[in-house]
Amino acid sequence: MRNQLKLVAESYDKAIDLGRRGIDLYKELPEYITSDPNYLLFQKMQMDGMLSDSGWQEIIDYLSPAIDMKFIDLGCCLNLMFRGYDNWPSTYYGVDISSKTIQLLNGFVEKHHLTIGSLNCGSMHETPYDTNFFDIGSCIGSLEYFKKDFIEKAIMEAHRILKPYGKFVLDVPDLGSPEFQITMMIEDYLGRTDQFDMPSQEFEDMLSNYFVIVNKEKVGPMIQYFLSCKK
Repeated sequence: MRNQLKLVAESYDKAIDLGRRGIDLYKELPEYITSDPNYLLFQKMQMDGMLSDSGWQEIIDYLSPAIDMKFIDLGCCLNLMFRGYDNWPSTYYGVDISSKTIQLLNGFVEKHHLTIGSLNCGSMHETPYDTNFFDIGSCIGSLEYFKKDFIEKAIMEAHRILKPYGKFVLDVPDLGSPEFQITMMIEDYLGRTDQFDMPSQEFEDMLSNYFVIVNKEKVGPMIQYFLSCKK
């Protein structure tokens, strides 16, 4: 688990460094990926905005952020910069394993004089926040990098820091789908191999120990769950 966390952090740190130099790794993919029959599907998902869906309107509608709410973004990546989270009325808190991601976000907050809660560099399964601290939260595009043991720890941590009936949105891979097969090839090339290994029913059985599943939707290679924290 610790080694996988390190690899994911290093991969995203590298992406930040290259991004500062104007290099987009998604545009520099090797021939064995671009010649794969499912690569056209990946390109269509890119065009349709179905790969990085943290800003999906359904998430905003479900979480219904309000001025008196605290929002936790687990595995936050650059959502505050690029997914409109800086415009939400709720107070933003972000957690990410990539130190360079957090560094970039801190610069963005300072430059734009934003008022937020905090940005924490660390793993989503061990956060510094008090029990029952958050009203709403999300974990989008992060759990696919880990196996069952870590995933349950991360979900238990989300359950701990959310208030009773707190709303939470997360996503996991649609295992076996062609959409996930091609994105898995790309993520492996980028140095952050997808390790998610749970069939949907097993995942939902585990999830139901901590949350009520209000709804679920397939979004590109992922299945997105809309949850209510039960305590």
